[in-house]
Amino acid sequence: MDNRPIGIFDSGIGGLTAFKKVRQLMPNENIIYFGDTSRVPYGGRSSDTIKQYAAQDIRFLLSHQVKMIVIACGTVSANLPPILQQLSVPYTGVLQPAVEAACRATKTRRIGILATAATIRSCAYEKAIFEILPDAMLVPKACPMFVPLVENGYIQKDCTVTRMIAEEYLTPLKEAEVDTIILGCTHYPVIKELIGDLVGPDVTLIDSGKEAARCTQSYLEEKGLRTHRTEPGASHFFVSDTVDSFAATARIFLGRDIGRDASHIDINQY
Repeated sequence: MDNRPIGIFDSGIGGLTAFKKVRQLMPNENIIYFGDTSRVPYGGRSSDTIKQYAAQDIRFLLSHQVKMIVIACGTVSANLPPILQQLSVPYTGVLQPAVEAACRATKTRRIGILATAATIRSCAYEKAIFEILPDAMLVPKACPMFVPLVENGYIQKDCTVTRMIAEEYLTPLKEAEVDTIILGCTHYPVIKELIGDLVGPDVTLIDSGKEAARCTQSYLEEKGLRTHRTEPGASHFFVSDTVDSFAATARIFLGRDIGRDASHIDINQY
């Protein structure tokens, strides 16, 4: 048994979708969440910049003696920094768990990938899928507007602006008749209902944060690293920009006020 916290980080607030699933699956675990809100989004950055930011994020979590790190950022998962090779704790990204879930779900082997521009450029999802399904037909699509829309609260199913942009992004996937779509950024499940409404009920949507949470639970149980506490676990949220704006949006994601559990940090110190 291991009472150390689980560490989760994302470029901003989208990783709260992964946090929420981890909390649901493991209610007794302590969790440290870091959102790099002063530098969001990572999706338009160069690979070197993404790796630099991720290394700082990881060093911050390690300073809290976490027992496992969840990289709740699709962009970082697709551009894993060299620091991971020297990590003393286990970690999971969102990419591999999502890929495995999509390959299990598809019946036609036609899979769509919605992700940030940096993730799409990396071709990481394609490489991972072809390892499992060499004959898969893939339709990757960069969705640069989704992160700012979600971060600014344009998440309602009937939101005209978000629907219009989503329709454009989804057109090539619909034309290719994919039966499975990977939501390759943890911001995207926030508008999962809207996306599902546009593609129809016959298309399976893979929530990358949810799959990463399941992977985390399985690993900790397999290795005997779950906490022995029976009381609810504590959560603390750290951000690199203002706490107030993060807390206001987090209330929408989580359905509760996190203000007293949120703090600002200077990520450049790590």
